[in-house]
Amino acid sequence: MNPVTNIAINFDDPRASRSYRLKPPRHLGVKWGRMLADRIEGFIAKRGTVEDHAIYENTLFPWAENMEKDWRIIREELDEVMAFRDQIPSFHEILKEAGAITQDNDWKTFFLVAPGMKCDENQSKCPETTRLLKHIPGLHTAFFSILSPRKHIPAHRGPFCGVLRYHLGLLVPEPKEECRIRIGTQTRHWEEGKSLIFDDTYNHEVWNDTDGYRVVLFVDFARPMKRPYDKCLNWLLKAAANTPLLKEAGDKQKKWETKFYKK
Repeated sequence: MNPVTNIAINFDDPRASRSYRLKPPRHLGVKWGRMLADRIEGFIAKRGTVEDHAIYENTLFPWAENMEKDWRIIREELDEVMAFRDQIPSFHEILKEAGAITQDNDWKTFFLVAPGMKCDENQSKCPETTRLLKHIPGLHTAFFSILSPRKHIPAHRGPFCGVLRYHLGLLVPEPKEECRIRIGTQTRHWEEGKSLIFDDTYNHEVWNDTDGYRVVLFVDFARPMKRPYDKCLNWLLKAAANTPLLKEAGDKQKKWETKFYKK
């Protein structure tokens, strides 16, 4: 999968811009707030050590190749996790903000790393995956993202361009072209053992139009930044762990782990 080379991008489509929102602001205050947010995101993106794209070449991040080399090790640990898939919490059950895009039990999340969250029991279940994750610079969040057959995640965008997103295909059902993600105006499908790196603040949408489960290792990592902006970004990401939303998610995750592993 070569994300950016020879891709025709329709820049006339508003979805090709990070500033695209599904719903236009209804109040002047909201409009000004979004304009300020867009300026801040543009400022951050332009001070990264990689150019600002919706989808990135994997070669820009050398650690991605190492993850691909060891993907079968991760897949073996995933296979054990999938044995109790039905007992894994759905995304919105841990992070209530996810309830805006999913409210069923067809998007499961097995957390390994997250700000404000201790996942010691889950990590002990997946020691090799946990070890490999430590080699990702700026690691912020990591979990197995499990989509049930026929699951659709509607169009949405991430909250902050200070992180980039990494997907490592682990379980991709056939026909793989029917298991896909649209990022801005570009559409990709996952492949087992292959990486996909993108900026989730571009509007994106997901489909699993197959009869099988799709699983990726889902990682958010700090956008590589020039100095001294890298230190500022690291401070912001660490501070996020203390927000009420993420503290609540950490409490929910801990309660699930305690209950599940006690059994």
